[in-house]
Amino acid sequence: MKNNKSIYVIDDERDICELVAQELTLFGYQVQTFSTGAQAGYAIKNKPPALCIIDLGLPDMDGMDLVRQLCDKNNVGVMILSGRNSVPDRILGLELGADDYIVKPFIPRELVARVNSLLRRLEKLEQPPQTTSQRQAHFGNCVYDPATLSLTNGDDATVELSSAESELLLALLKAPKTILSRDQLLGENASPFDRSIDVRMSRVRKKIETDPKNPKLIKTIYGVGYMLTTDVSWS
Repeated sequence: MKNNKSIYVIDDERDICELVAQELTLFGYQVQTFSTGAQAGYAIKNKPPALCIIDLGLPDMDGMDLVRQLCDKNNVGVMILSGRNSVPDRILGLELGADDYIVKPFIPRELVARVNSLLRRLEKLEQPPQTTSQRQAHFGNCVYDPATLSLTNGDDATVELSSAESELLLALLKAPKTILSRDQLLGENASPFDRSIDVRMSRVRKKIETDPKNPKLIKTIYGVGYMLTTDVSWS
């Protein structure tokens, strides 16, 4: 299978690195492995990959710190692969901006399937539909630019959205004043951690709402999903 996308695997367990690299290579991905966060950070700075798969138990740093750094870069996908199975760890990883969270031990082919799904989603974000390509969305007091994944809020402050945040916001912008279920917002990229949609929506609200605890632009329709309450214009 032809695939030129680069993936970095950051894990101090050599067996895990070899297993993941072997499976992804079978599907044509270009894989490099790193045993420390410092090694990976240097490589990412020089040549960012399409996706980083990160273990949280790195020998030189907490993997969450690396996740936090990477999620500030909107062009790098982040998948956590960790033995930490607690709900707080999963929630924290997703809140920091990780696109997926897989717990060890794992099924290699499932990991590959979720990598494929994640990279398809990121590719769609990099190539917005022609109807919105090179155009900005104006809603409420905000302006969103799909080309740069940047948003200017009512305070004239510009912030960057992660790929996951951008995906959710764009879905709402394409269907204003329409209730969208969690499944509709996740689309074909739904994962077993479907509650992550609520965590990511919370992050979006913090960037566009005047009072995120009392949101006006994005309303929760309890038991159903979410709705963007304002009109949207593109220019």
